Amino acid sequence: MKKSKDKFAPDTIYSEQLTDVEEFSFNKQVVDVFPDMINRSVPGYQTIIDGIGELAALFCPDNAQIYDLGCSIGEASLSIAKRLQQKKPNIEAIDNSQEMIERCEQHVKTFQYGQYINIHKDDITLSTLSSCHMVVINFTLQFLAKDTRQGLIEKIYQSLAPGGILILSEKLAYEEPTIDNTLVALHHKFKRDNGYSDLEISQKRSALEKVMQLDTADDHIERLKAAGFSYVCRWYQHFNFSSMVAIKAKNLG
Repeated sequence: MKKSKDKFAPDTIYSEQLTDVEEFSFNKQVVDVFPDMINRSVPGYQTIIDGIGELAALFCPDNAQIYDLGCSIGEASLSIAKRLQQKKPNIEAIDNSQEMIERCEQHVKTFQYGQYINIHKDDITLSTLSSCHMVVINFTLQFLAKDTRQGLIEKIYQSLAPGGILILSEKLAYEEPTIDNTLVALHHKFKRDNGYSDLEISQKRSALEKVMQLDTADDHIERLKAAGFSYVCRWYQHFNFSSMVAIKAKNLG
């Protein structure tokens, strides 16, 4: 994807010692550095964004209805729109952060194919979904209350047309401490290699501790299967960051 004309700052939010580390939120401070933060923090993030577009090209028909839930600045929506622009999709990008929505609108309009993306502020656990062909939840479910997650997945399943897909990307927890600690250590090295100091890593981890509640891969798969998805596959994983595709069977009943 070509670089946008929209300007973002480098992430230095946790570079100085903080007397009180506040809970992480998608406020203006985070929004202003978001691309730098996520690309330096999430291994394979751009590969996942590109893969979402490729999966859309495989599964979506002309004039497809698509939802990007927890859209942040709209990168997943843009990846889809770029690859489906000849098919004229209708992409509904939804986020509950007003600051993120405003920046998403600014970012998306710098791309010609951004015309296929409609941006809305809403709570994705409460929003109504119309019949659709594809839903994306990219590193968003982990920020929702655990008791709302099954209901959201079931709502998505009911909204998808037969043959439709859900792409779910999440940071994973592992019940086995040796495995979990190993993957966390690899992730921290990844962040150090991308210029973050131990102080930044530690303070951001503290900020995320209460607001990001991780599931295991089995938790996600069980939730997807319980909702009715016939086929679930982890199509990408780098350390403890994974993306799954869940497919609704074409022949139902």
